[in-house]
Amino acid sequence: MPSVPPTMNAVAITTPGGPEVLKLTQLPTPKPGSGQLLVKVAAAGVNRPDLAQRAGFYPPPPGHSPLPGLEIAGEVVEAGADTTRWKAGDKVCALVNGGGYAEYCVAEETSALPVPAGFDMVRAAALPETFFTVWNNVFERGHLAAGEWLLVHGGSSGIGTTAIQLAKAFGARVIATAGSADKCQACLDLGADKAINYKTEDFVAAAKAATGGKGVDVILDMVGGEYTDKNVAMAAEDGRIVQIAMLGGVEAKVNLARLMMKRLTLTGSTLRPRTREVKAGFARALEEKVWPLLAAGKVRVVMDSTFPLAEAAAAHRRLETSQHIGKVVLTV
Repeated sequence: MPSVPPTMNAVAITTPGGPEVLKLTQLPTPKPGSGQLLVKVAAAGVNRPDLAQRAGFYPPPPGHSPLPGLEIAGEVVEAGADTTRWKAGDKVCALVNGGGYAEYCVAEETSALPVPAGFDMVRAAALPETFFTVWNNVFERGHLAAGEWLLVHGGSSGIGTTAIQLAKAFGARVIATAGSADKCQACLDLGADKAINYKTEDFVAAAKAATGGKGVDVILDMVGGEYTDKNVAMAAEDGRIVQIAMLGGVEAKVNLARLMMKRLTLTGSTLRPRTREVKAGFARALEEKVWPLLAAGKVRVVMDSTFPLAEAAAAHRRLETSQHIGKVVLTV
């Protein structure tokens, strides 16, 4: 086993701002604590929460790395005290609370998962953040069941491409919204039953038509703002609307009478502040129910692009254009 160097290359946020504030720097290599692993990072996923943190809006939980990066894949080089499953030399992917944009990163042992059979490190690094998010919000909070309709806003995003495939794998029917003909086609290619171009179509009317007037059972929304009342309008009776981001604004006007008449549930969550125990539960569910689908090729990671660690700013710019289809990953 190669020895761990005292310092490492990492991408730091020098001050809140645009992509240009991300700078490659030398920092002390972190040490794993109780129940933690030190992972030599091969690749790290880039996600919208990283962009929010860079802009100064999404700080890490107290006591965790101030570096961006919420998902990694690599090789365990050191296992801390009280670890039971992973050892040096094991290949893992992991959900982390920060620190992914670096050569070495600390991960909670319980949030680390095996690299699925047939996956390289780049694709493995694109799994944790999106799969934890989709599993928790669509299946555990949204209670999506076989035969029901799921609508995914932003169907061509990392979250969207994951949600479409998982919903189909578990027997649901899927409508996706996206902002171009190419993105709509990408959603259909992944198995969506219908894709709606929100720039040219009224997605409320289109979703109602697709479901024979019934409406949508579960809506996964990362937009918020004016979308919220539209979600209420197109939801089926007893429908569930699950909020995972607020790209369209944090405030919304909602027709409460319609929400009451349809008996709707409007819920939401964030992943990063959840406890180690809660994330461990998500990891166990994914390993049991979803990892076999990845290994069998029934669910795949849709890759948009990769960038070297030193070009993290360019990776952020790519995400900010919203032209990406699937995941953006840094290679270390």
